[in-house]
Amino acid sequence: MNPVFPLLALRAFAEVGRHGSIKHAAAALGVTSGAVSQQIRHLEARVGLPLFVRSRLRMELTEAGARVYPTLLMAFDQIEQALHLLEASRARRTLTISTVPSFAASWLVPRLGRFNARHADIEVRVEASAGLVDLQRDRVDVAIRHGLGDYPGLLSEHLMAPVLLPVASPALLASGPPLREPADCLGYPLLQDSDRADWALWLAAHGAAEDPRAERGTAFDDDYLLIRAAVAGQGLALVPQEYAREEIAEGRLALALDKPWPARFAYYLVMLPEAGQREEVAAFVAWIREEAGFSPDPASP
Repeated sequence: MNPVFPLLALRAFAEVGRHGSIKHAAAALGVTSGAVSQQIRHLEARVGLPLFVRSRLRMELTEAGARVYPTLLMAFDQIEQALHLLEASRARRTLTISTVPSFAASWLVPRLGRFNARHADIEVRVEASAGLVDLQRDRVDVAIRHGLGDYPGLLSEHLMAPVLLPVASPALLASGPPLREPADCLGYPLLQDSDRADWALWLAAHGAAEDPRAERGTAFDDDYLLIRAAVAGQGLALVPQEYAREEIAEGRLALALDKPWPARFAYYLVMLPEAGQREEVAAFVAWIREEAGFSPDPASP
């Protein structure tokens, strides 16, 4: 057997297996599609077996390819992680935080100056995106995610559970029917969360009878968009208290009813198991716990 280890060919194989496409693998590697195809041919010639079944739409792993693909992918991911650690050891201390745009704009960013003042030697980068990230591949140190805390293979720590308030623009409330009881909200257009669940749960929590109108109305996948729609007078919205604080103080929103309700989903700090060993990550975690008035999740053992 040829003693020369075909690293380039194995790397091309791992990326084509990851993306299911020679074109996308080439983009990830920063080379041409022809170069990737050539490396795959070289590897198949060396092992004497086909590794992919080629179709018009996708490259599918053969049985032989599927047996070795997970091991090779893990090996290259580990090599990339090791290189990242080497680069980080000589670079300035940096911290990449990923969270949803609404949490970044309404809660994290207004407070971040206090972290910078306390840790002037740490450079912070905030990535605000509604989509989930791969913490290892995307080199994210800490993610702040909105959910139920179930993130397999990652460390997750309860940070806070937002309290939802029913709000609307003052003009909409002034022109609409009076709101005396929670069920009166059904006389207004309701602005929904992406699951169309919060209004129905809020109404049930406050003793209102089940009503199909509770699930109707325009839905938004981010609280920031929900608040903007409410400010524009498009309907009543249930939004986290922290997010609406500034809009209420400046008169862009008004409290429709003084009926707060804890949301089903909480915010969690999420990170790779080894990330907390870095001083800058530990410093950020300690700071954000303090800002959130950290207390352990009451549901935790």
